[in-house]
Amino acid sequence: MQYSKSTDYALHALIHLAHSTPRHNVGIKELAASLGVSESYLSKIMSKLRQDGIVRAVPGVNGGYELARAAEHISFLEVIQVMEGRQQLFECSNANSRQHELFGDEAHAEPELQRGSGCLVEKVMDGAQRHLHDYLQKHTIQTVLDEMTERMK
Repeated sequence: MQYSKSTDYALHALIHLAHSTPRHNVGIKELAASLGVSESYLSKIMSKLRQDGIVRAVPGVNGGYELARAAEHISFLEVIQVMEGRQQLFECSNANSRQHELFGDEAHAEPELQRGSGCLVEKVMDGAQRHLHDYLQKHTIQTVLDEMTERMK
């Protein structure tokens, strides 16, 4: 699994906004230059983040973008889901296959291993996805800022 460049730029743009002077919005030109990406590409990314309520667009000559809420309330998971979508990472192609049945007397098998209980591979993959989601939910834009501060000491 690999996240898109859009997700990479979105996370870095949010860190840049969070690190900027409080109550100072950042123009798309400055933001694009700091990330080394075109203004038009970054505008599309920022539009998605704005539509989902992560950033706020400030109109006017000195307009730009600012975080719509505190950095500690913007999780990596939320940003990834905005940019990548909220789909399952794995879908079993053999959910109804007899391949998942255990040999022997099924009547004595654990309920979750009995026929019709779903794909055993998918259960493992769903568990991995839950762990990943938990990890990404715990890490916020503020987490990265705190790490930056710690490294600068």
